[in-house]
This record gives sequence, C-alpha cells and structure tokens, in this order.
Amino acid sequence: MRKAVETARLMDAVYRNQRHFYDLTRKYYLLGRDQLISDLQPPRGGTVLELGCGTGRNLVTAARRYPDARFYGLDISRNMLETAEKNIKRAGIGDQVHLIEGDAADPFVTEGLGIPAFDRIIYSYTLSMIPVWREALAAGSRCLAEGGRIHVVDFGQQGRLPAWFRKALFKWLRSFHVSPRSELKSELEALAERKGAGLEYRQLYRGYADYAVITSAE
Repeated sequence: MRKAVETARLMDAVYRNQRHFYDLTRKYYLLGRDQLISDLQPPRGGTVLELGCGTGRNLVTAARRYPDARFYGLDISRNMLETAEKNIKRAGIGDQVHLIEGDAADPFVTEGLGIPAFDRIIYSYTLSMIPVWREALAAGSRCLAEGGRIHVVDFGQQGRLPAWFRKALFKWLRSFHVSPRSELKSELEALAERKGAGLEYRQLYRGYADYAVITSAE
C-alpha cells in the first residue's frame, strides 16, 4: 500500500502540468498505439480494460472504433484521470467508458466493477513507468477471460537504431521516470507459459517499440 501511495504521488507530480499537452507531444514518439487499437477487435458486447490509461486517449479512440464494446480505464494518478474524464465527456462516450483510480499492480483492483473477467487488456507504454511492472502484468492476467487477449506496446531496446539515438532517448526518458524493460519479452514468455497461452511478439520500427499479444486458451 505504501509503495502504491508513493507511486501515485510521483505520477501526479510528473504529470500535474504535462497532462495538459501530453497528447499533443506523445503522438510523435508513443508509436504503435493505433496498431494496438486496430488489433483489439473485441467481441460484440465485450469488455476492454486499459491498465495505466493516462489521459484516456486510447480509450476514446478505441471506443469510437468499437461502439459495441465497453471500456474501463485504470490509472494511479488522480491528475491524469481528471484529464481523462474531460476528454471522455468531450467525446460524448461517457456511457461507454468508465474510469477507475487504483494501482495496476493490485490483483483485486477491479473487483468492485462486478466484471469477473475482461475480453481484452491493454498495456500501452505503461509497463516502462510502473516500478512493479511484473506484478502489474500478473494482475492483468488474473482478470483475463478465457479466449481473451492481453495487448502490450512499449519502448523497446532500440537495437537496430543508432547508438547515439538510444543513449539520448533513454536519458530523456529517465527524466520522466520511464525505464524501457529489457526483460519484457522473457517476462511475457514466462507469463504465457504459466497460463498455457499463446504469445505473438515482434519489434516495431527497428526495435523502437516492443509489441506483443498474449491469447488465453478457451
């Protein structure tokens, strides 16, 4: 609990002012988000949970694309959720999208929603920001429906990009408390194995981003 409170305070401090122009700047380097949304394809009447929803940008885009699905966004930052609430209201999709304040690493955080399992779970550039990111992955997998999918996109290790670019990017990301996870692929492989699930993994944009889909067995 103490760790969650500290993380919430940190995220509020980092994004207290940035949230007002976050989406204008992040669209240039949070690459692969729209591909993730295109690949979601939730079933009619299905449920989608985004862990670390931030300003609600993905939720708004996905809800417009899939009007027959219900969306839930969770974030630990009250400041980000306030911005997300405004964006969702402005988009006129308040009946389709619901927000939750809480810790993505808490395996019981969604229990109050009355939804036993979700058809799709999204981690979009959030695992690199969550200190206990492995626990956050495990928490999401706990509430994944049979035959459901976990979709992940995040910063990769920039392996096929110039060394100077990687060094500059990682230094800049550290100023926002962002740490690309070098063990992300192995952790996803282990998670898929534990669940008896399938894993599709690939690198986007010469290693700029890691992109993965875990499909649970039915």
